[in-house]
Amino acid sequence: MTQYQDTVNGLSRPRLLLEAVRHALGEYNRERVLRRFLGTIAAPRPQRTVPALLAVEEMMDDARRSNDASYSPARHIEALTALIGETRLLTAEAAREAADARDCPPARASRAAGLG
Repeated sequence: MTQYQDTVNGLSRPRLLLEAVRHALGEYNRERVLRRFLGTIAAPRPQRTVPALLAVEEMMDDARRSNDASYSPARHIEALTALIGETRLLTAEAAREAADARDCPPARASRAAGLG
């Protein structure tokens, strides 16, 4: 989880691009955007989407940096929005799992105490 979060936090993109992404995050629609970028009917879990979106965004950034005529700023904003949105979901999911693990003692401790 932190691997992807560190990678996304370490991205260096133009300020204007990131400002547009911040505004777009409020309207992020997983199913619609992931279908467009990943070609999936149902949105997969963030563990699968984040690496794929990282690759898509990297290709778009390469096109931006090389002044490729096919580069679309709007599509790049959409890809970055999806990447950040999915990374946030992944972080929240990991936090929930960590909280659940703290709240639920390991099974062998329960058995050792004669509870299981």
